[in-house]
Amino acid sequence: MKAAIFIEPGRIELAEKPIPEVGPNDALMRITTTTVCGTDVHILKGEYPVAKGLTVGHEPVGVIEKLGSAVSGYEEGQRVIAGAICPNFNSYAAQDGAPAQDGSYLIAGGACGAHGFKATAGWRFGNLIDGTQAEYVLVPDAEANLAPIPDGLTDEEVLMCPDIMSTGFKGAENANIRIGDTIVIFAQGPIGLCATAGARLLGATTIIAVDGNDHRLGIARKLGADVTLNFKNCDVVDEVMKLTGGRGADASIEALGLQSTFESSLRVLKPGGTLSSLGVYSEDVKIPLSAFAAGLGDHKINTALCPGGKERMRRLMNVVASGRLDLGVMVTHHFPLDDIVAAYDLFANQRDGVLKVAVKP
Repeated sequence: MKAAIFIEPGRIELAEKPIPEVGPNDALMRITTTTVCGTDVHILKGEYPVAKGLTVGHEPVGVIEKLGSAVSGYEEGQRVIAGAICPNFNSYAAQDGAPAQDGSYLIAGGACGAHGFKATAGWRFGNLIDGTQAEYVLVPDAEANLAPIPDGLTDEEVLMCPDIMSTGFKGAENANIRIGDTIVIFAQGPIGLCATAGARLLGATTIIAVDGNDHRLGIARKLGADVTLNFKNCDVVDEVMKLTGGRGADASIEALGLQSTFESSLRVLKPGGTLSSLGVYSEDVKIPLSAFAAGLGDHKINTALCPGGKERMRRLMNVVASGRLDLGVMVTHHFPLDDIVAAYDLFANQRDGVLKVAVKP
């Protein structure tokens, strides 16, 4: 089969690999649509380490090609998705209510106490095992992770569910949103846009979307933002304080992974407010003294990894099927798998108004 594999920092290429063998608890999925994620770009740049030759990608939409002997409740030929995070729900973390952490933290440097951790948790596709930018992917613990696609939904309509939608919604959930809240969401890339939509569904009534791209801010309005702020044209913190009468926002969501947006997300908060952090950081993040009120502000900082599993995927597809949210508008470009290198180039360099690309073997 054809697969996009990591070669070295700066190089992901298409190669030939064997079709995976199916174990008793696995399913072989024939990929019909997948996509490129911002995390894949971190891998491409060498900012997140993976093994040479690993198939990358973690957002699968497809058809069950073959089922393992122990997998029940599904049938070959069925259209399905699987979450980017594919837990088996057997770990202490999963049974303690954190299934996204159904894995481990590997020490890159060796002995106990060594620095340089690689967070793996429940993220296996394109991280610990071969991923989804291929003609086929092996889904581990298939009975826990496969979710049937409701009739009538297209690949593009459910393509955001495995990662982007689940992550963005988790950001909104972690913001402890209550009906009538004011929320500030920093960065309106795909995850930030999903966080904006999730905040609206959870009952926030003043949603302030922040970005430097007016086109993305326009999409944010379509997905639920009440106010849009272009950080190139104003002081965002000052504007939020004016909009809230000096009280500050009930919560903020950081969806980019930069020190600057992390700090701003703290500075817009009211005393006792919540910062929900979604960004993937590629260097140390520092908490500034004044923005954190020297630790006396009763602030909360929540981090998140994309929730996975079939129940999470079922709920997300229910939102899409209900007509309350159309994320198909985020798929701005289409590529065949043969042109995956071009898809990476477009997406990594954010050209031509790209939000998400649909990649089809």
